[in-house]
Amino acid sequence: MADVAVDNSAPADPLPSTEKKSVLTDDLMEEKNQENQPAAEGEGATGGDSNVYRYTKGDLFTSEIFKVEIQNLPKYIGFNDLKKFLNKHGISPHKVKLFSKQMFAFVTFKNQEERDKAMKAVHGMQWKNKVLSVRLAKPKADPILKKRKQEEETEGVQPDAKRAAGSKEVEEESLNIQIANAVTPLWNVPYKEQLKRKQQEVEDILQKLTREIGNNNKAMLPWLFVQKEKCNKMCCPLEPIQPSPVQMEYRNKCEFVIGVGADGEDKTVGFRLGKYKGGSCAVVSPTETSHVSSEAKMVVQAFQQFIRTTPYAVYSPETYEGHWRQLTVRTCRTKQTMAIVFFNPQKLQEEELEELKRNLRHYFTDGDGKESGITSLYFVRMGQRTSAGTEDLPCEHVSGDECIHEELLGLKFRISPHSFFQTNTPAAEVLYSAVGEWAQLDEDSTVLDVCCGTGTIGISLAKRVKKVIGIELCQEAVEDAKANAEANGLTNVEFHCGKAEDVFPTVLNAVVSPNVTAVVDPPRAGLHSKVILAIRRAEHLKRLIYVACNAKAAMNNFIDLCRAPSNRVRGAPFRPVRAMAVDLFPQTMHCETILLFERVDYSSSTDSQTQQNPEN
Repeated sequence: MADVAVDNSAPADPLPSTEKKSVLTDDLMEEKNQENQPAAEGEGATGGDSNVYRYTKGDLFTSEIFKVEIQNLPKYIGFNDLKKFLNKHGISPHKVKLFSKQMFAFVTFKNQEERDKAMKAVHGMQWKNKVLSVRLAKPKADPILKKRKQEEETEGVQPDAKRAAGSKEVEEESLNIQIANAVTPLWNVPYKEQLKRKQQEVEDILQKLTREIGNNNKAMLPWLFVQKEKCNKMCCPLEPIQPSPVQMEYRNKCEFVIGVGADGEDKTVGFRLGKYKGGSCAVVSPTETSHVSSEAKMVVQAFQQFIRTTPYAVYSPETYEGHWRQLTVRTCRTKQTMAIVFFNPQKLQEEELEELKRNLRHYFTDGDGKESGITSLYFVRMGQRTSAGTEDLPCEHVSGDECIHEELLGLKFRISPHSFFQTNTPAAEVLYSAVGEWAQLDEDSTVLDVCCGTGTIGISLAKRVKKVIGIELCQEAVEDAKANAEANGLTNVEFHCGKAEDVFPTVLNAVVSPNVTAVVDPPRAGLHSKVILAIRRAEHLKRLIYVACNAKAAMNNFIDLCRAPSNRVRGAPFRPVRAMAVDLFPQTMHCETILLFERVDYSSSTDSQTQQNPEN
């Protein structure tokens, strides 16, 4: 499921982000500190350091202050090996970061008691002929403070705060190029060449999948040998990439960060030039970005004008002070526009917040912001422990309609603030049309639409089949999906709310249709292993269409679908028979990949020969 977030924490990465984290101090720290380096580069024994993160010295909880370094680990162990080892000895870490080549790991805990217990238990313990040692560890140096210190040492002058965010002396043209390179890195590459690169990347992924299938299911080797000869070392034919019908201004949802501009202007709404861990929080207006719609740019400009008239500061990811955090804009073909304002109240009184919302309402309904065309306005309060854009925060309706409505493949779809909907509507039509063609459906078919969002895939197929069953985590999206089915006059569609790994096995076991096809369109991390195991066990499920917004991240899912039967993985394996890329994200390296998997049929002579002696 590819809700590609042009997000606030990085250069508008067009990678899908449908499942966002909701805990600020540890999970924003994860963004800041996800590339931990060995102790020699700033992380080691506890001690004073002016460059450590400020939140470790404030009132906010972070497991970073309960952190240890385990040294002298055995060679060739993996993350799961270390976690199982710790659990076996009654140790429950909050997070584990393993450096297997250097044979050490950083481990954090939820409190000092658990940390001290772990240090006492593990220090001196022997594991695979290695005697482990444990020492306290400190957070990595804050990238922004570290960068300032380096600048000060290099230039011999004290850099001011605004110069850390960006210099006013940087030319506007240069900034436009920098932000284009950050959010749309292929903006200056001819579109045919973009498609060629994406086609090649998918081909590389399929070649890797071919090798992995061979490693995990020896019985498929004869079949793979034939496929590789026919398909350029791939396990299945790769059809030509399908281009996006539009290459400019195609995004119907964008998330804009609010911060200090790279030109020194305070309260700037746009995209960051870099990540916090890179030492920059500079924000650049989206005015010249090619993938953002003109409607969204109008909203950004109007909103920026509004917040500059208020006394409230922008939120600082460095100090955790300030208020304005993010603006999300959703647009559609029907010329409706939704704006969602993310605001950190800090210690403001309720009366002040209500006055702010009244001012927002007046500005966009009767004031200067009216021309921006907002038809639906929401306000989201964000606490110190929540990250911007999180999907589970309540949205307060401020003015206008509660939803916007999109048209896709001749159908109508209602979209709420948190609901998933593909960010490139014309290209989504190409994607869903391909899914419908590949599914080979008839009037006796049952379609299982997993991670269905607002029900777009299932609803687009409903008139061809007996029944559609959708599964979706977001309650708001499920309500939209139900309303969408009703609005399109469909009575053979039902939706279930919950985690796919919890709901899918029950739903699948209840289906008795002779022709069952599953369509899965999960977040970039892929499906939970429980869902894959349920799919493998359900022998009556013969066909699976996997829509991957990040095929590399979904590789383990692909492998598990095809691996040999075992005590853990029961049921006949699948094998890929068809693949195609659809470009939903022009000007970036990302695309959607469709893979059609079919169950190996033991009743046929060919398959029965290739599947003898399954591995245990």
